[in-house]
Amino acid sequence: MVSPMNIERANKVPQVTLAFWIIKIAATTLGETGGDALSMSMNLGYAVATGIFAVFFIAAVIAQVSAKGFHPFLYWTVIVATTTVGTTMADFATRSMGIGYIGGSLILFALLMFTLALWRYSTGSVSVNAISSPKVETFYWITILFSNTLGTALGDFLADTSGLGYEGGALAFGAALLLIAAAYYFTRLSHTLLFWTAFILTRPLGATLGDILTKPLDHGGLDLSRFTSSAVIAVFMIICISFTSKRAGSHGAPYRRNSI
Repeated sequence: MVSPMNIERANKVPQVTLAFWIIKIAATTLGETGGDALSMSMNLGYAVATGIFAVFFIAAVIAQVSAKGFHPFLYWTVIVATTTVGTTMADFATRSMGIGYIGGSLILFALLMFTLALWRYSTGSVSVNAISSPKVETFYWITILFSNTLGTALGDFLADTSGLGYEGGALAFGAALLLIAAAYYFTRLSHTLLFWTAFILTRPLGATLGDILTKPLDHGGLDLSRFTSSAVIAVFMIICISFTSKRAGSHGAPYRRNSI
């Protein structure tokens, strides 16, 4: 039997705290500005940009899964890789392929649910309490990739199609995350379910924040440079990561009510 101490040492993900969510939102915003910088500002197109970011993502995941322990900068590099490739992948599906935001969101939601179901069937749980084996970690990163891609499509749908605009979309997703936080502290809903719901919703929040920074003034944005915005967000992330714990999350045994 593996002791809780061994589980803590083997865990490959950070503790889920307020700092985690701040860095996650920054990473998703960077994914939006960075993805658009390559596909739009450099005129490479969504397909080519997706291919470039996919190579980056695969290399980062291989390094992360091969690592023997938790390395915060490597972990967040993979997160950024999922957000950048998720941005261009979603844009390619919804715009270049003509699937549309609703169609793209439904397809990505189905892929996400299938991955979670396969993960649970294969390992017995989709909890993030102990991401400590290559098999579980592979499911973890595939799920994150699909969740970030889905989040991109949802953010574009709410900001563009629904008529809320970027600021309205950011407020809507921010309010939804506050409700999830309240449910975490004041209800007995599964913490695993709430984690993945929040994880998905931070992506469209970051997407709308990224669009607020870089879209033209007549489209509701601030018309800032995508490259400059990406660099500033990256520096902010590095500072935040530097001041957070360098140890993996010490989750211990999950509560029964939180397990899925």
